[in-house]
Amino acid sequence: MKIRSPIVSVLGHVDHGKTTLLDYIRGSTVADREAGGITQHIGATEIPIDTINEICGEFISKLAIKDTIPGLFFVDTPGHAAFTSLRKRGGALADLAILIVDINEGFKPQTYEAINILKMYKTPFIVVANKIDRLFGWETHEGASFMESYNKQAPRIKSDLDLKIYELMGKLHEEGFQSERFDHVTDFASQISIVPICAKSGEGVIELIALLLGLAQQYLTQQLEISEDAPAKGTVLEVKEEVGLGITVDSIIYDGVIRDGDEIALMDANNVVTTKIRSILRPLPLEEMRDSKNKFKKVDEVVAAAGIKIAAPNLDDVVSGSPLRVLSDQEDVEAELLKELEDITVDTDDEGILVKADTLGSLEAVVHLLKEMDLPIRSAEIGDISKRDVINASIAMDENEEYGVIIAFNVKVHPKAEDDLKNSGVKLFAGDVIYQITEDYEAWIEERKEAQKKQWLDAIIKPAKIMILPKLIFRQSKPAICGIEVEAGTIKTGYSLMDANGDYVGVVASMEDKGETLQAMPRGQRVAMAINDAVAGKDFEEGDSLYVDIPEKHFKVLEREFKDKLTEDEFLALDEIVEIKRKRDSDWGKLGLFEY
Repeated sequence: MKIRSPIVSVLGHVDHGKTTLLDYIRGSTVADREAGGITQHIGATEIPIDTINEICGEFISKLAIKDTIPGLFFVDTPGHAAFTSLRKRGGALADLAILIVDINEGFKPQTYEAINILKMYKTPFIVVANKIDRLFGWETHEGASFMESYNKQAPRIKSDLDLKIYELMGKLHEEGFQSERFDHVTDFASQISIVPICAKSGEGVIELIALLLGLAQQYLTQQLEISEDAPAKGTVLEVKEEVGLGITVDSIIYDGVIRDGDEIALMDANNVVTTKIRSILRPLPLEEMRDSKNKFKKVDEVVAAAGIKIAAPNLDDVVSGSPLRVLSDQEDVEAELLKELEDITVDTDDEGILVKADTLGSLEAVVHLLKEMDLPIRSAEIGDISKRDVINASIAMDENEEYGVIIAFNVKVHPKAEDDLKNSGVKLFAGDVIYQITEDYEAWIEERKEAQKKQWLDAIIKPAKIMILPKLIFRQSKPAICGIEVEAGTIKTGYSLMDANGDYVGVVASMEDKGETLQAMPRGQRVAMAINDAVAGKDFEEGDSLYVDIPEKHFKVLEREFKDKLTEDEFLALDEIVEIKRKRDSDWGKLGLFEY
């Protein structure tokens, strides 16, 4: 039997410091180059036991940790809510987890989501309270242990930090966990350790790594045992072409052993692909899988947990996020993968928007988020945007304008499709930071709704009231022309007018002021008005107030949808109009049971 490195999944909210923590440990700057500062794909880093001993020094010997475990293998999972499916995969792989929380911001939506994943998989975890350097007045001590740095702080700073830790303990208690700051924990099996750190300066990292190693040794040794002959299981991180090697796959091997010459099974978008390994390459320790600056070292055998690159034929169509299995006589690996393919196939609707993404994991993640937004998806595929995609989105747009949309994560528009897209009217939301794409889409939907509401409101006849000015009747009839003042609301041409008894007076034919013809006139203005069907002296007198005769249907829409859009004077005029109408019909304008 062999002991493998425990897999440690790093979970947490956007920008709470997951990648920065690993950067400190491996001395790289991956976080600075991530799109939008957010890890968009799972990364993997191996920290060998020798490096851990160098980082932790005497702290390891104090905890009486033996060298039975070969090191720690970190999986850096994306932090945004959209990547639930990838995080579940990360959570499922993990033996241990770090839940990283900004000590100043506390729990955020994705923090709760990460906790739910950890609960689901019953994964032991440590809470890392990051960014202690941002506590007002904190004195930074590069690379120091937390206790060493904490003891050098002013009493007020210690008190501030203790309060923040208590707040985290309260949140964890609400989620069903007992917790303590790590140095106060009495039972690591039943209490969650909270380790305050600064990922940038490295303060507290010593205790964090030592605790992870101690927990793995104390509680996980049995599950870390693997047979030297157990066929490997893994996950494909990325498919890419390497000079001199052709198409390769970067993978995490999380169980068993993989050897040069093994036959392996993977997946393309629809089927299982089998191939024979031509060579296995492994990055040097501390190199990040996505960012290995040095050449890979060719190896004959790799034991989990490890990040490796595999060169083999027939990898062209393999998708990122695919399971990877070494073929075995003892089990039907292909059948197992086909079942997994069924489980992760994206369900689509008869109508809806189009989704494109660069990997299977990203596609699942985008679809998951859009489904949470109750958005129907007509098509969800991996790859760049093609002419066919634009045609399909145009068809969707003909059925419903809101569905004439392509959501594209980390993919390009094929050159042959660019002109078609520009001329189609299809709306493209694209980028390499998923939450930005979905926020832009939501903002567009909101703009459309507001524009539609304005359009509806403009079409609704709204309350208005005018007064016939004394001594300013210029023509008796055909049409009656008189001077008026708008007492409330805005009067428009085409509006029907009634008197204070609810009797029909006529229709506003036109309005003029100093020779200029006007379509609408607001409260407080005086104009000459022509009223069709009305006879001055019969239908109205000088000094009379006339009201816009609002149709009952329009009133109900106003009451239900746009009451908050009315001005105070429109409100008052509307009350008077309703009172006039209900003198004749007591039920006028009342909403029925199914109209609320």
